[in-house]
Amino acid sequence: MTSPREKREALRQAVLRANEIWDTRRPGFAEECARQSRAVSESAGEKEDMDFIERATDMDDWE
Repeated sequence: MTSPREKREALRQAVLRANEIWDTRRPGFAEECARQSRAVSESAGEKEDMDFIERATDMDDWE
């Protein structure tokens, strides 16, 4: 199983930064979510990005 630390390190190695937003009531939260969604959908590597996100968030094997 991959730890959260290992997932963050994988993001850093891919020149990405984990974005941790915990307060969904924070002003600008929805806009930032929309901005990040657009950035992923418009990127040349969208399929690879989405595949990574699917693998990183797969919780089927969590106990």
